[in-house]
Amino acid sequence: MGRQADPVVERISSYLDEMVALRHDLHQNPELGYNEHRTSALVAGRLRDWGYQVTEGIGKTGVVGALQNGNGPKRLGIRADMDALPIVEATGLPYASTIPGKMHACGHDGHTTILLTSARYLAETRDFSGTLHVIFQPAEEGGAGARSMVRDGLFERFPCDAVFGLHNWPGVPTGQFGFIAGPAMASVDKVTVRIIGKGGHGARPQETVDPVVASASFIMALQSIVARNIDPLDAAVITVGTIHAGIAPNVIPDSVELELTVRTFRKEVREAIKSRLTTLAKAQAESYGAIAEVAYPSG
Repeated sequence: MGRQADPVVERISSYLDEMVALRHDLHQNPELGYNEHRTSALVAGRLRDWGYQVTEGIGKTGVVGALQNGNGPKRLGIRADMDALPIVEATGLPYASTIPGKMHACGHDGHTTILLTSARYLAETRDFSGTLHVIFQPAEEGGAGARSMVRDGLFERFPCDAVFGLHNWPGVPTGQFGFIAGPAMASVDKVTVRIIGKGGHGARPQETVDPVVASASFIMALQSIVARNIDPLDAAVITVGTIHAGIAPNVIPDSVELELTVRTFRKEVREAIKSRLTTLAKAQAESYGAIAEVAYPSG
């Protein structure tokens, strides 16, 4: 016997081309966090067309669509993000971004379209009993859009017994989903370390306090944090992404500025790394006669 067709796939396939075109439209018109005005209006319009009660402006530019069917007591939320990144697109795709310096490089155009497609299917089939809330979040890319929506009363106004979401993941084959126990996405802290020495001529290093050497020592010492200060059963990443120092090969600069990203899954690990990183920066700098300034805001 042949394999039976999946009715869900068949139904969605009937308007797949339309939804792909919608995704291409979103990709061509990317908007950054809290400026997703066109995107939010498009989402709200489609949801209204499909029978949802729509609330706009939650957390500035967030949108929620509510749909009740039957008398079931359960309340389900499904969430997607909408914002793009400040990146110049150079893909050459026929539907590439038309907005200079902005691009859907993290796939949020796809997330928005996936949720809209799901919302349409669920509204047309009504094969559930309860209340559905489809949640379109702004400013995921560092703008704390989820927190903004929650502080704006998201769950008081639209209570949910559970919330589901997904993120595209390049490398996972099409049609497969990946799951892990516990958190899947890490916290992200951006750290800036400025090591200040005393500049001078490269041929007379004894008259200087070389912040480049101190910075190199600090970078190497950083490697000991995850290896020796964090429980091996925990995960953490410390990456030095930028180093800015000097203007000429024969001049020792006055200072070096480093920018780091720190990623963790648990509050305790996050706090331990902050403490240890700050201590190492100051101690390594001091050991070379320099000083360190550390800016470590929570991401």
